[in-house]
Amino acid sequence: MIDVKFDVYTDTPFRGDPDQRSQTLRRYHELLWSKPLPNGHPFKLSTEIRGAYLHHNSSLGEFFLASDSIGHTYRHSKLLADVISQVPEDELNDLFALCSTIGAYTIFPGRRIDRKPTINGARGLHPKIGDRFDLTLECIRRHFSGEPSPLSNVLERYREFFDLFGTFEGYVDFFHFQDLVLIFTQN
Repeated sequence: MIDVKFDVYTDTPFRGDPDQRSQTLRRYHELLWSKPLPNGHPFKLSTEIRGAYLHHNSSLGEFFLASDSIGHTYRHSKLLADVISQVPEDELNDLFALCSTIGAYTIFPGRRIDRKPTINGARGLHPKIGDRFDLTLECIRRHFSGEPSPLSNVLERYREFFDLFGTFEGYVDFFHFQDLVLIFTQN
């Protein structure tokens, strides 16, 4: 039912953002993350609420979720231009192809609280995070362990979302981030 090689840009309007415009990516998120939470409660996502990318409403709470890319080439980053210029073009293209599949996306709460940035916005704009998912995942680990991080404020705002997973391990297992955690802990 899910083609892990599907390029989400192929059903995204020209120059559009797959996070917002790819119907296949949205459907894949709905299929992948509509499953039991670590505590056994069902986490059924719906695309039927007008204006919501994905929606969940149950005794666990109401959640409006949005897609977020976790894989980046940094090809257009001025800050990293010197580094990126040393990477062969075909390798950048291969990485971009991988970053255009469902494996390079996740979901986070998508509604602003008190007009403050969402997790997606905060991690993209924070100078110490720079949209890097490895650093975001470390901030999430610290959130679960009660340690401070550059994203402490925004993660605390969305505490109810993280509470769904019970522990960092529950979060990692739910979203299949085991390999990312393994890579980070080995480096």
